[in-house]
Amino acid sequence: MKHECKVFALVDINNCYVSCERVFNPSLNNKPVIVLSNNDGCAVARSQEAKDLGIKMGVPLFQIKDLVEKHQVRVLSSNYALYAEMSRRFMKILSGFVTPQEQEVYSIDECFLDLTAYAEHYDLTEYAHTILQRVFRWLGLPVCIGLGRSKTEAKIANHIAKKNAYFNGVCNLVSMDPCSVEELYQSIEVGEVWGVGRKHSKKLIGMGIKSVMDLTMASPELIRKQFSVVMQRTVLELQGISCIELEHAPQARQQIVASRSFGQKVTELDDLKEAMSLYVQDAVSRLRSGQLLCGCIIGFAQSNPFDSSKPFYNKSLSYALTEPTDNVLLLTKIATSMVDGLYQKDVAFKKCGIVLTCLESKDKHCYDMFTDMDKIAESDQLMDTLENIQHKFGKTKLALGASMLPNRTWKMTRNQLSQNYFRWDELLAIR
Repeated sequence: MKHECKVFALVDINNCYVSCERVFNPSLNNKPVIVLSNNDGCAVARSQEAKDLGIKMGVPLFQIKDLVEKHQVRVLSSNYALYAEMSRRFMKILSGFVTPQEQEVYSIDECFLDLTAYAEHYDLTEYAHTILQRVFRWLGLPVCIGLGRSKTEAKIANHIAKKNAYFNGVCNLVSMDPCSVEELYQSIEVGEVWGVGRKHSKKLIGMGIKSVMDLTMASPELIRKQFSVVMQRTVLELQGISCIELEHAPQARQQIVASRSFGQKVTELDDLKEAMSLYVQDAVSRLRSGQLLCGCIIGFAQSNPFDSSKPFYNKSLSYALTEPTDNVLLLTKIATSMVDGLYQKDVAFKKCGIVLTCLESKDKHCYDMFTDMDKIAESDQLMDTLENIQHKFGKTKLALGASMLPNRTWKMTRNQLSQNYFRWDELLAIR
């Protein structure tokens, strides 16, 4: 099949975190809403009403406190469990419109669909509207859909659909009049193109390439000489030549990081060990879900880098295992012992974390002839039993040490957290 004949769709949830919250709390509709990052620090999601007030992505809450109070902006803590479940259902709905080979889950709120095979049998604009309506009817989530001859073109089409209400959520650049496409491209800054970062954008503007249209009309060979083959592919994609295929399998992990800032400063050794223990359990959970083994573990701890009144403290230690493992007891023991070396008296710690690296597939790992395979089997059985108990009764019922107990001084701040409406004990009550 020729590249020029392909048609891609990018389906994107509008203001994802805010939209998920609004599904279960309609009182948030048509009101300015922001969702904060860990420890209620910065705005990581904004409703359109909040954007219209001038609230920028990533701005710290304390900097917009007056604006929040003046306009009665609703402030929420990030509810990742809720967003993940809504995302899973969103992707499941989209899978009903294409085959598994024609779907790529790009992020928690974005999904690429290859609609090439459907172009002969459907009006793709109407097909996209059907997708949009089903997602809203079944989940209550508003989405926008961009259609293009390449993934990059679909990305731009999605951006256009979001910024122009007259498209009613669907922008089809494939069937659009070329003059209309040119007019739209001329009004969009080059930095909005997928894959064009801030540094590249600055260089492109210096070359006189200021809009999407300018980049589309640029010579792919010239762009390759000035940048890279990746940027050359971007230009070709904007010209309608598909160079980036759908990715059906996630790339192999190089490392797993578990780290969070503390809700308040930590000065006690035991508190730092509790936090480290929790992060190891989180990291190992992801390690095992990916059927991986860890060959090296890195622990780190640091003070607040923004506190100018005290010198910044940052230290890390690593430990290479003689045999790769996914045993949470062993990895936790190593990590908590590292804390003795990371800890320093009179330092107010703001953050600590763990990095699992030197990862390899558990199925492909070859144990040496001196490995006690009975111990490996016992370890696997123990981990399977632990996971089954946690799956049935929750992670807080059985865990290592005191890390899962409530009211820990180091737990991150989430004062505006909504309930997880998918838990039995937090379901909405109708009275």
